[in-house]
Formats: sequence, C-alpha cells, structure tokens
Amino acid sequence: MLTTKLIDGKFPDYKAVMSQVLSQKMVADRTLLYEVLARTSVLTNEKYRGVRLDPSKGSLKVSAHNPDQEEASDEIAVDFDGGNLEIGFNVTYLMEALRAMSTERIEADLEDVNSGCMLHVPSDEDTLY
Repeated sequence: MLTTKLIDGKFPDYKAVMSQVLSQKMVADRTLLYEVLARTSVLTNEKYRGVRLDPSKGSLKVSAHNPDQEEASDEIAVDFDGGNLEIGFNVTYLMEALRAMSTERIEADLEDVNSGCMLHVPSDEDTLY
C-alpha cells in the first residue's frame, strides 16, 4: 500500500530551468565517465563532494581535492564541441544520474560555469537528468 499527501504550496518551475538552451555538447562513454568520477571522488571534500570537469577537444579532465591538500586527476576521451570551460559539480549527483541511465553513450549539454548541466541519451531528448 502506498499513501501520499499533496502538499499545498508553490513549487519552482522546473521546466524553465530544464528548457534553457545549452550551447556546448559533450558526448562520452557512460561507463568510462562513471568510473573516472568514482576514482576521483575518493579525494573529494566529504561535505561538498565537488569535482571539477574541464572538457576540451577530444578529452575530459576530471579533478578533485580536499582540505588535506590531496588531489586526484584523471582523463578520458570525449567528443566536445565547445570552447574553454571549467565547471564544478557534486560528484554524487553526477554518478547517480549516470547510474540511472542504461545506454552506452551519454550527452552532457553545458553552457558556462554559472549554468547547470543536462544529461541525456543522444538519441532521446525526452528523458533528461
């Protein structure tokens, strides 16, 4: 049995955020990206779990550091059609989205350091993470 309760209130318009146009596209192997995030996440800050993504033509550098001045860095091959971009994310959120996807390749739509990232299957624009 499942019981739910409708909460009366004003919720943020998620469609306004999800529908924004993100001009930079990165296509990567989902498994390789997940593995590089898992390896790098070992040295993230326990509270914020931040990793830095630095995509460039042909590669993606993933790096993390913690308050003990320890650093991790790894790189994988990707298809990227954008310019210089260095952007940070909570590694847990990225890994959970990748774990929920079941395809071999994923596409990440990016804009700039002040914007989010939209993950989806290249052939399926209807399911977004």
